[in-house]
Amino acid sequence: MDLLDDSFDKVIFDVEIPEDSKQKSEIQAGPSTSSASVSKQNEKSQENQPEKEVVIYVGNAIQVNPCQKGNPLLKSINSIPWEFNEKLIPDYVVGKRACVLFLSVKYHQLKPDYIHERLRQLRKNYELRILLVHVDIKEPHNALKHLTRICLLADFTLMLAWSYEEAGKIIETYKMFENASAERIQEKQETDSYQNVVNALTSIKSINKTDAMTLLNNFGTLENLIQASENQLYSCVGLGPKKAQKLHKLLNQNFLK
Repeated sequence: MDLLDDSFDKVIFDVEIPEDSKQKSEIQAGPSTSSASVSKQNEKSQENQPEKEVVIYVGNAIQVNPCQKGNPLLKSINSIPWEFNEKLIPDYVVGKRACVLFLSVKYHQLKPDYIHERLRQLRKNYELRILLVHVDIKEPHNALKHLTRICLLADFTLMLAWSYEEAGKIIETYKMFENASAERIQEKQETDSYQNVVNALTSIKSINKTDAMTLLNNFGTLENLIQASENQLYSCVGLGPKKAQKLHKLLNQNFLK
C-alpha cells in the first residue's frame, strides 16, 4: 500500500468506455471483406453491449444489500426504516439516484482488489456514488491516499467514519436529505438590520450577544454607540472597565488604508 499502483486505471477504462464503442471503431476502421465477416462482427458487437443501467429504489426505506448482514453499523440506523434487497448491486441505496459502498481500511489492506471488483459490478449506475470508509487502523494515511485516488477516477464521494455508529448516521443523513433543496444546507443570511449589528458586535472578542443587545438598547443606533465615551460604555450593565476600554478603542481607531 506504500506505493500506489496503476492497476485501477484499467478498471476505470473498462467502466467508462463500453465494449460496443470499441467494437464499433474496429468495424469502421477495418476493410469490409465479406458480408459473412461483417455479420459475425455485428453479432459480436451486440454480445458485448454494456448492461442496461440498474437502479433500484423502493420508497422511504434504505435498501440494504444482504452482503451487509452482520455489519454493526446497521444497529445505528434507527431513525429511518431499512430493509434487505437481494437485487442490489451497491451496499446501500439512499435515494433515487444515490448509493453507498461500504469499506473498512483494514479489509482494504487485506483485499485491495475487492473495491475494484465492486466498481466493475456497479459500472456507471447512480449519479451520487458514495464510498463510506470505516477508519479502523492507527495509520490509515497510505490506504486513504489510495482510496482517494480511486474515488477521483471513479467519480465517487469519499466519506470517512471513525466508528460504526458514525457510519450508520452518515447513511441515515443521506437518506433524510435525499429530497432536500440546496437552500437547506446553505448558510442563512440575516436580513434584519438589528440582527446584523448584533452579529457585527459579537465578532469583537469579549463582546457576547447579551453585551451587544444591551449596548443597542442603551444607545439605540450604531452611530450613537460609536460616538459614546468610554464612561458611557462602562455605565452599561454587564460591561466592565476592560470591555468598555477595548470597545471604545476599537470603535474609534482609524481604518487601515
